[in-house]
Amino acid sequence: MSDVRIVFMGTPEFAVPSLRALVSAGYTVAAVVSQPDRPQGRKKLLVPTPVKAAAEELGIPVLQPERVRRPEAIEAIAAYKPDLIVTAAYGQILPKPLLDLPRLGCINVHGSLLPKYRGGAPIQRAIMNGETVTGVTILYMAEGLDTGDMISKVEVPIEPEDTAGTLFGKLSEAGAELLVRTLPDIIAGTARAVPQNDEEANYAPNLTREDERLDWSRGARELYNQVRGLVPFSGAFTLLNGEVFKVWKCRPAEVPGGAAGAPPGTIRAEGGRLFVATGDGWLELLEVQPAGKKAMPAAEWLKGVRLSPGASFGG
Repeated sequence: MSDVRIVFMGTPEFAVPSLRALVSAGYTVAAVVSQPDRPQGRKKLLVPTPVKAAAEELGIPVLQPERVRRPEAIEAIAAYKPDLIVTAAYGQILPKPLLDLPRLGCINVHGSLLPKYRGGAPIQRAIMNGETVTGVTILYMAEGLDTGDMISKVEVPIEPEDTAGTLFGKLSEAGAELLVRTLPDIIAGTARAVPQNDEEANYAPNLTREDERLDWSRGARELYNQVRGLVPFSGAFTLLNGEVFKVWKCRPAEVPGGAAGAPPGTIRAEGGRLFVATGDGWLELLEVQPAGKKAMPAAEWLKGVRLSPGASFGG
C-alpha cells in the first residue's frame, strides 16, 4: 500500500473501526497512543481502553501517557518517526510540538459535520438537540478545539429511534470508511482543505450531571431526545421521594382519558403503563431504574409499587 508510517491516537470504541480500517487497507501503523487504563466496576479493576485492546490484538505497540503534552510523551511518539498522525476520539488536546512532528500533519476523525458540534460530546448533543442529520468530518488538526481546516465529510441521518449508542456505531463505521477514502489524497498532497466558518460553529462540551437531570417543565419531545442522547451511557434521571430514578427508554404519548393540565412531573399509571406530565403533554416511560435496582420495564416496576395520589417526579 504505502510506506507512510502512521501513529494512531484514540481511546473509546468509536475509534476502533478507524484503526482496523487502516490496518486492513495495508497502511503501516507504527504505534498506537491511547489514554491510560482506568479502574472500572465495583472491584475497580484496571480495564484496557477499546483502542488498546484492538491494537494488542493487531500486534501494534501501545503508548499510554498520562499527559501527551509532556516532553517525554512527545519524545516517545517521535521515536516511531510518524509521517502522519491520525486521531479519533483520543481525549486530549495535542500540543504544537506534536502537531508539527509528522511531515504530512495530524488529522482527526470527528463525529460531527463541522463547524457544528466542536468538542467532546458531538454525538450525544446532536441527538439531545433534536438534529435529524449529522456525520463525520476529517480535518487537519490545529491548536484550537476542532478548529482546523476540513478535508472531507460524510453525512449520516439520525433516525427517530437512534440513541447515542446506535449513532456512535454508525458514525464510527462511516468515519473509518471516510478515512480510508481520504488518505490517498492526503499522502499525495492533493487533498483540498477548506477553512471552517467560525460564525457557524457551536460547541458540544462533555456532559455533566446536570445534562442528565430531567426537567419536566420542558416539552415531551425535548425530554425524549435528552433520554436518547444519554443511552446507553449514563442515562437520564429524575428524583422520586428524594432518590435517583433513572429513565432509559421513553416516548411522547397521550394519556388514555386525557388529564390535561397536570403539573409537570405528575405521575399517571394507566393500564400498566407509566406516564409523566411534561411542559407540553405526556411522556410514557418504557424502561426505568429505581434506586438500588436494575433497569426494568416500567410495567414491571408498577407491579411492585404503590403510588400515592398526586405522586410526582422531581422532588
